[in-house]
Amino acid sequence: MKSDRGLMLWAVLVGIGAGLMAVFMKQAVGGLRQGMFAVQSWLGGSWFLALGPILGLWATHWVVRKLLNGEHPGPGIPSTLHAISTNRGRMKRTWMFAPVVTSILSVGFGGSGGLEAPAMQAGAAVGSEVASQTRKHFRRRLLLIGCAAAGSLAAMFKAPVAAIVFAVEVIMIDLTASSLVPILMASLASLLTAFVFFEGEDILTVPTLADFQATRLPWYLLVGVATGLGSVLFSRLYIVGHRAIGRFKNPKTRMALAGLLIGGSVAALPPLFGEGYEVINALFLGYSDVLIEDVWMLEGSLALPSLLGWLLLASCLKPMLTGFTVGAGGVAGVFAPALFSGALVGFAMALSINGFVGPTAMPIGNAVLAGLCGMMAGVLHAPLTAIFLATELSGGYGLFVPLMLTSAVAFQTSRTLMRHSIYTRELAERGELLTHDKDQSVLTLMNLKEELEQDFLPVQAHWNLGQLVEVVAQSQRNLHPVIDGEGHLLGIVDLQDIRQVMFDRGQYPTLRVVDLMTLPIAEVQWNDKMEDVMAKFERCGAWNLPVVEDGRYVGFVSRSRLFNAYRKWLKATSLD
Repeated sequence: MKSDRGLMLWAVLVGIGAGLMAVFMKQAVGGLRQGMFAVQSWLGGSWFLALGPILGLWATHWVVRKLLNGEHPGPGIPSTLHAISTNRGRMKRTWMFAPVVTSILSVGFGGSGGLEAPAMQAGAAVGSEVASQTRKHFRRRLLLIGCAAAGSLAAMFKAPVAAIVFAVEVIMIDLTASSLVPILMASLASLLTAFVFFEGEDILTVPTLADFQATRLPWYLLVGVATGLGSVLFSRLYIVGHRAIGRFKNPKTRMALAGLLIGGSVAALPPLFGEGYEVINALFLGYSDVLIEDVWMLEGSLALPSLLGWLLLASCLKPMLTGFTVGAGGVAGVFAPALFSGALVGFAMALSINGFVGPTAMPIGNAVLAGLCGMMAGVLHAPLTAIFLATELSGGYGLFVPLMLTSAVAFQTSRTLMRHSIYTRELAERGELLTHDKDQSVLTLMNLKEELEQDFLPVQAHWNLGQLVEVVAQSQRNLHPVIDGEGHLLGIVDLQDIRQVMFDRGQYPTLRVVDLMTLPIAEVQWNDKMEDVMAKFERCGAWNLPVVEDGRYVGFVSRSRLFNAYRKWLKATSLD
């Protein structure tokens, strides 16, 4: 009971800390943005904004090199998930402040991306550090990381329920009574912190939307399909942009090229500057002019076909520019860009439907909300988070049913075409992704190197039986690896196989180890995933298997030890 009270207290404190960081980041970026636009307005023209992204990238690079000793915080959510799956949730102490400073510089000066992922990473690092200092075990550390992630999102959007769901969907917290209450307390504490320091300054301001009508469900279905396909395109464009910039090995070249591409895009289309929440707020009201404002090549309003093309162009450019920003060394997330592109797609769908069917067939504000909901569900593979975030943003559950439809369709469409999200793609490819599949998660957390047994005494193939017996007398094991002069595994000598000749001293000088050894039934590679190791044991039925690295013997792994480790981690990951 005392431990539970202590956990609640730490959950609240972590939530407050995550909320303060989120508020500070939003305020700092807002201040930089206002300063950039003030100077731009004074100078006239949008050319000044084009200088912002490269200034932000250079400033980020300087901070990483000079103040962080070259330790780049990396992508926020993937870095956090990687630390959970491979390092027992232990995160670098520098991550408590590094993502905060670097993301403010990268995004505040106009780089494409959001602050949500860096804020969650910084908050998660705080939760990890609290767990380490208070000597909490793995499940408590994971829970505090989830509290921090929920707190960050709750403070950003003032959406506490969506924040809780995000911790369950993305951070992979088990939804149990013992986990739900601390996360709820952290989310609430962070929300109250945001209300105190961020009152009246909501990121997204959703106006009163049209009531739900069952006759409009087909249109929400179409928005779901469009955002599902759009989310796949979003993810692939982001990857293309990231990889294209990453091909240049020189960091100065990457920054210069990315700064030029992002800056040029911002000069041509100023709404692409930074996060893009102001554009979303304008679209909610039906103001399409925000997209062509200050665009030197355009004058007046656009005809419907041109406007639709302009919307699709902006929605495709956003993920590419985000990929450029991150690939060049900037620190930013895809959360805000996904909302931006989703809002544009929703707006475009409303204009198309209303143009073909009737002017009131699909309310624009409803379509924008459904669009960002669907795009978030598809890009992040977090349909429940998308539903509850959109619902809380709209101020009620009046559109809950159509948002459920849009999110489900978008998620299923995206999942069919792209199995993993941007957050999890690389982790899944390396077998380092935790999921809600308990067996899979436990196997991911298990480490082959920790279960390696190296007290098996090796022997040489050219040795005679007498030399082998001398080693057997010193060993506590029944197996002996046979290696050559370079350590390569040649075979195995099993004590059960040589019992009949062990006591025949007449054969000691003549019988060789090479005549007594057998080939192993199977070998475990040093870099094998634990899932593959378990599968090898199941296939061959052995109790011990040799482990090799590039053909060289490094030890044995036993079935019994792996099952003991499995039971240990199964207990450690249970939050009950």
